[in-house]
Amino acid sequence: MEHAGDARYEYWDGEIVCMSGGSRRHGRIVTNVLYRLSAALEGGPCQAFSGDTAIKTPTVPPYRYPDASAGCGELQFETIKGVDALLNPVLIVEVLSPSTERRDHGARFTAYKTIESFREYLLIASESPHITRYVRRSNGLWSPEEITEAKSVLELESLDCRLALTEIYANVTFDSPKG
Repeated sequence: MEHAGDARYEYWDGEIVCMSGGSRRHGRIVTNVLYRLSAALEGGPCQAFSGDTAIKTPTVPPYRYPDASAGCGELQFETIKGVDALLNPVLIVEVLSPSTERRDHGARFTAYKTIESFREYLLIASESPHITRYVRRSNGLWSPEEITEAKSVLELESLDCRLALTEIYANVTFDSPKG
């Protein structure tokens, strides 16, 4: 189906899920992250990739489409049924939506963890300024960190660069809390 149009699809538990589309906030956040990552990594050994770049997941084949990712050094790809899938990402970014949040925290993260090169995972909320960052430590365990302060700056260990929350959420407006 991917070769017949521009939509991206993933296969989950016997179900084909369309990964294209999303809210304005989702799109703006993805654009902000990709723009800032690309600028921060320019000229160095790492590259940022958009959501059009598939990531091969060994335990849940064939691949997933994160909202953004990055790899360093010699990038490795495998062509799977005409789709070039990155084999060695170090950073994977998912912008959460109500329909994907549970899978992004659960099954998707579990699938990503089987990628040997994978070191850092960002889950960015689109409904409020909130980021959950996971870092794989040398003992193989994942350490979570919750970031909600507007003036916070993320130190991306896997890429040796920084992203400010103000940059990630630039030009994003949130609904007022109802009360």
